[in-house]
Amino acid sequence: MPTPETWNSISKQLEQATSTSFKITDIHPVSGGCINSGYIIQSNNNRYFIKLNQVDLISMFEAEFTGLAEIAKTNTIKVPKPILFGKTSEHAFLVLEYVKLFAGNQQSDSQLGHQLAALHKVPQEFFGWHQENTIGSTPQINTATDQWPIFWQTNRLDFQLSLAEQNGFKGCLIESGKRLSNTLHHFFKGYTPQPSLLHGDLWSGNAAMTKQGEAIIYDPACYYGDRETDIAMTELFGGFSQHFYNVYNESYPLDSAYSTRKTLYNLYHILNHLNLFGSSYQQQAQNMIDSLLSELC
Repeated sequence: MPTPETWNSISKQLEQATSTSFKITDIHPVSGGCINSGYIIQSNNNRYFIKLNQVDLISMFEAEFTGLAEIAKTNTIKVPKPILFGKTSEHAFLVLEYVKLFAGNQQSDSQLGHQLAALHKVPQEFFGWHQENTIGSTPQINTATDQWPIFWQTNRLDFQLSLAEQNGFKGCLIESGKRLSNTLHHFFKGYTPQPSLLHGDLWSGNAAMTKQGEAIIYDPACYYGDRETDIAMTELFGGFSQHFYNVYNESYPLDSAYSTRKTLYNLYHILNHLNLFGSSYQQQAQNMIDSLLSELC
């Protein structure tokens, strides 16, 4: 548990940011996160959700704050309002609006499909992002370009393969992964995606429903990219109903070759899991690479 000095510092910074008195009356730890520590802090008239981590990781919270603010600015889909990021002598922190979350239902899933399509339709000027951020705890490189295949090759696939090699994964995985990287253009023949603002880490654990029945997404890893990457990740671990996909496709139909590219896009996340959690993801990554390479025959 953080010290009283940490909470006092956060409370004072909150008062400055909101121009409202905030004296903490209750602190509840929140389980579920494996990267940050989560807490609900409450005063007599308000409550907030707080994330804490090491002081030197403040840039991670800055990027999350920026991503949430940019999604909110589109007025398309609900996110927790970002209030403040900063640091104390012991921790970096992020303060968000407190929202009680519930499992989605048919209505909220349909709303999520419609609103995510609306988010993806907002035009953007380039592929990349204004700053680097993280995917899990892994750095996510967002160097801007106007060429999507080059962005995906350099900043996503090659970066994760390089990390895997540094982490001791050798042989076929790296060799076949590099072969896939060198033939990446094949998967974009006749397909020219437009830059969309992406959530970037849209698995079922980062989407829910509010008490009012409204769809909400959170914990983003935002950048501008091919909208298919968001949809692909919703399929990686499951948890999204057919209502979500039906409404999304009615609002913003996917390209016919999406079913192949989704494996390419989800390979990024499986390689990231390999680098974060170890060899239990190696065979899955290899199978995905082999499947993609078979498309070249």
